[in-house]
Amino acid sequence: MEITWIAIISSLLMGAGALLIFLWAVRSRQFRSFEDVKYQVFWSDAGELPIHRPSEKATEEQEHGSSTQTD
Repeated sequence: MEITWIAIISSLLMGAGALLIFLWAVRSRQFRSFEDVKYQVFWSDAGELPIHRPSEKATEEQEHGSSTQTD
C-alpha cells in the first residue's frame, strides 16, 4: 500500500511540474507564432541554394537576338 501512495504523490508532483512549465512558456510568449517558424526554416534553406545566373553571352543574345536567326 505504501508504494501506491508514493506513485500517486509522484504522479501529482510531475503533473504539477508540467503545468508550471506550460504556464511559464505561455507567460514568456514561447508559443507566440507557430507559422513564422516554418517560414524561417524555409528561407534559411533557400539562402543556401546556388543562384542560377545566365552567362553574359546568353544575356547579350537574348537582348540583341540570336545571330543564328534567319529572316
